Amino acid sequence: MPKKSVSKTPSKSKTKSIPPIVLVDGSSYLYRAFHIPNLQELKNSEGMPTGAIRGVISMLKRLLGNENPSHIAVIFDAKGKTFRHDMYKEYKANRPPMPEELQVQIEPLHDMVRALGLPLISVSGVEADDVIGTLAKQASEQGHEVLVSTGDKDMAQLVNDQVTLVNTMTDTKMDTNGVVEKFGVAPNQIIAYLALIGDKSDNIPGIPSVGPKTAAKWLNEYETLDEIIKNADGIKGKVGEKFRAHIDQLPMSVDLTTIRCDLELTTSIDDLKIQAEDTTKLRQLYTQLEFKTWLKKLNEQYGEEGHDGSDEATEESEKVKTVDIDKVSYELILTKKDFNRWLKLLKQASLISFDTETDSLDYMQANVVGLSFAVKAGEAAYVPLAHNYPGAPVQLDRDEVLKSLEPILNTSTAK
Repeated sequence: MPKKSVSKTPSKSKTKSIPPIVLVDGSSYLYRAFHIPNLQELKNSEGMPTGAIRGVISMLKRLLGNENPSHIAVIFDAKGKTFRHDMYKEYKANRPPMPEELQVQIEPLHDMVRALGLPLISVSGVEADDVIGTLAKQASEQGHEVLVSTGDKDMAQLVNDQVTLVNTMTDTKMDTNGVVEKFGVAPNQIIAYLALIGDKSDNIPGIPSVGPKTAAKWLNEYETLDEIIKNADGIKGKVGEKFRAHIDQLPMSVDLTTIRCDLELTTSIDDLKIQAEDTTKLRQLYTQLEFKTWLKKLNEQYGEEGHDGSDEATEESEKVKTVDIDKVSYELILTKKDFNRWLKLLKQASLISFDTETDSLDYMQANVVGLSFAVKAGEAAYVPLAHNYPGAPVQLDRDEVLKSLEPILNTSTAK
């Protein structure tokens, strides 16, 4: 049994002779923030959605406070197709267009990240994962320790003695032993693991009937995918038949799931140094988006030069619409273990708040793509079931989740 290595993030990193490089998966942040309950309805007085911006920036501020890095990069997926679409035409083919209420927040979010003095990177033709992988390798080779802030399981393949994952939503870190504990395989086996199980959100084919447990079992027994293939004739039962029938697709699945670490980037590690905040731009953005609390703190820190008093005009809407996510607990449910824990809470609760997320305003056409629920004020959960936006993780099976909730929602005692 590997030692437990998922632990609470300390308030500050330990002092080191070489400071850590922090690489933020901005696309993962964006997806998670967009689905934080109570932030989804956040808008300014002109009706512009602002919840995703608020959530991403709050997570970045928390990360900066926890880690106190000198160098950081916030990496987002660029618009358009990537080399993986050229490799496999069906790559991410099942993803619907990004919702307009999320799309309109991207540009002001990017502006705010830059105004905070944080380097932002977006490279056409590749994914944020590949940029992160390349920068992590470069930083490691220069002797830096690296923290990759993400909720994406694919990033586990990057973990080594110098690269650690940090999940800002749960304040947990994952090192090599943590990867083994969570997935049942070592970081250098994650690519094979993902190729075997596939990825529904990216439409990457896996071997039918091969799930996480079977993939981990095979990799623990044979160590590498090549060895599993060499011993394919010895795998018994239906799963063995399906493995042999689909063995030819594995090289492509491996290629699709492999994070590239050898991109020719124009950005170097030295370029990732945190810069001074652009207070004029921040004041403009905070005022426009009606982030009154942050505007007040900015004016207290730097003075009110250029301050036009417009925040007072939106005080009432700000009181109603803003949410301090540092004082509440919102959880994104992606595992059966976490869902079952909440299922138990729902069964025990005398009062339940429940809502659905759909893909259409037309109730005759709408499909359920997510569920949110709470049992007391300030604590809620969101279960994504059929989201396919950039950075979307593997989600629970919709039919299984709905079936599990049916007895609770249909009971005459439900309130």
